[in-house]
Amino acid sequence: MHYKLEKPISGSIGTEKYQCTIEWRNGKFISDEPEKTGGKDLGPDPHTLMLSSLISCTLVTLRMYIDRKGWDIPEIKISANMFQTVEGDKTTTIIDRDICFPGPTPPDPEKKNRLLEIAQHCPISKILEGDIKVRSFVYHEEEVEKQLKYTNDNITVVWKPEICKHSGRCVTQLPQVFDLKSKPWINMQGADTSAIIEQVNKCPTGALSYFHNDQKGSPVTEG
Repeated sequence: MHYKLEKPISGSIGTEKYQCTIEWRNGKFISDEPEKTGGKDLGPDPHTLMLSSLISCTLVTLRMYIDRKGWDIPEIKISANMFQTVEGDKTTTIIDRDICFPGPTPPDPEKKNRLLEIAQHCPISKILEGDIKVRSFVYHEEEVEKQLKYTNDNITVVWKPEICKHSGRCVTQLPQVFDLKSKPWINMQGADTSAIIEQVNKCPTGALSYFHNDQKGSPVTEG
């Protein structure tokens, strides 16, 4: 398992309806709902963000292809919208993506048809039309009876097996420390302390936490 993004997208919301702060690798922006649904329309809503992903990915994919071919196409424009149909228990989402090439000398029909094929194979198109599974995890701060501890010279890692739901993240991202085939499965000598702390902080369920050995208090957790 290898995540696409080096740093995950994260978001938070307070009591202000319905402004979400979205953090990405290079900054922050606000997502909001339209006024008709109770928001203040201060940023793009979730559907707009999804369609924006498709549009931007398509534009970049087409520009890469056009530049590689050396074609003289100075501008590409795309608009997108979506609707849903319901038949019985089945809901189908249809996304319409309209592509045009404004300019004094638009590409000939053969090039347009080829570019349409390329657009349909952009990475976000493949994701939206592929087999998607959304896995959700909730973070647990509460104490549980069974806790196993693993120690090196600097820190102790606390593992709560009964709330561990995603060991694959540890095993694939720091395999020299986390190995389900080994006993114990956590090798505290497998990496330096900072790398272990960084990985523990990525635990999505709270099954892993740590404390510094010279501060034998509550485990340090960063959700």
